[in-house]
Amino acid sequence: MTSQQKKAVSFLGPAASYSHQAVRQAFPENDWEYNPVVTIGDVFDIVQDSVSPAGLVPFENSTNGSVVFTLDYLADRNDRYPDVTVRGEVYVDVHHCLLGHKALNHNLEDGTEGSGTCTPTATDPSPPRPRTKPLSSLKHIQRIYSHPQAFGQCNAFISTYLKGVEVFDVSSTSKAAEIVSGDTTGTWAAISSQLAAEMHGLDMLGRNIEDRTDNTTRFLIIGKDPEIPREGDLTMPSHGQVGTKSMVSLTVPHDSPGALAKALSCFEEFGLNLTSINSRPSLVQPFHYIFFLEFRGHLYDDPEAKVRGCFEKLKNVAENWRWLGSWRTCR
Repeated sequence: MTSQQKKAVSFLGPAASYSHQAVRQAFPENDWEYNPVVTIGDVFDIVQDSVSPAGLVPFENSTNGSVVFTLDYLADRNDRYPDVTVRGEVYVDVHHCLLGHKALNHNLEDGTEGSGTCTPTATDPSPPRPRTKPLSSLKHIQRIYSHPQAFGQCNAFISTYLKGVEVFDVSSTSKAAEIVSGDTTGTWAAISSQLAAEMHGLDMLGRNIEDRTDNTTRFLIIGKDPEIPREGDLTMPSHGQVGTKSMVSLTVPHDSPGALAKALSCFEEFGLNLTSINSRPSLVQPFHYIFFLEFRGHLYDDPEAKVRGCFEKLKNVAENWRWLGSWRTCR
């Protein structure tokens, strides 16, 4: 298939981001053109405006929790993305590296890198021990760049070996590597991937610095939902699929005791297993929330009408509820 015939899939770039890795897992390069963009909002805009039929966005990490930027775009408070729905998911094992430039006058034998034990404090009397040690001295590092999620996944390493170093949030881990590649002082570092190190010619200062060995990020594939779904609207890997999921968002009257419990009971009544609950401020009034519920089941593969029955019941107990998509999953 030529590039003119390929469909485009948009994702949070630049190249070498973990989103890029997720896209490569889900969308064969022979069939799809990869389109890296600057922000998660750009992915939603491009899909809604039909520039790309598919987009991929990070949704949650097993160590650091939900990606609130994605939840905010799914909330769609200003009705900017009425046609965008979730069409699939991808899981990526995430192993972070510390990238930068090795110090010219320091090495690990100088005894300055510390014991690998965090200092106990009143708020954290038993701090976690980092899984790995630096591959070279970090005494020269004055700045670290990365995505906020990556910082949250590498707390033990940072608090042990990079305590007091200035932290800068950027749009993605690959953007962090790109920034550090332009450093002329040799004092900046990025938390990013091995692929980014190779792409930008950076030294590996630390490997597998994430807090947990099972660190995994789940990405959502988004598209514009057709009125009548067709097999193959989005090319998805068929191997390993074990079930289905759906997602809805809703609000409930906050001054009504048991309102959220009533909404959740609809899923129990129809035998639908909830797998995830998230919330974000609705911005309608302070401390009023939008809830995001994921459950096992599929709106378009519903032979016993459990999903449709649940949705009919939700109409009577929830406010502003919206179906956000159904998809097949490998987990």
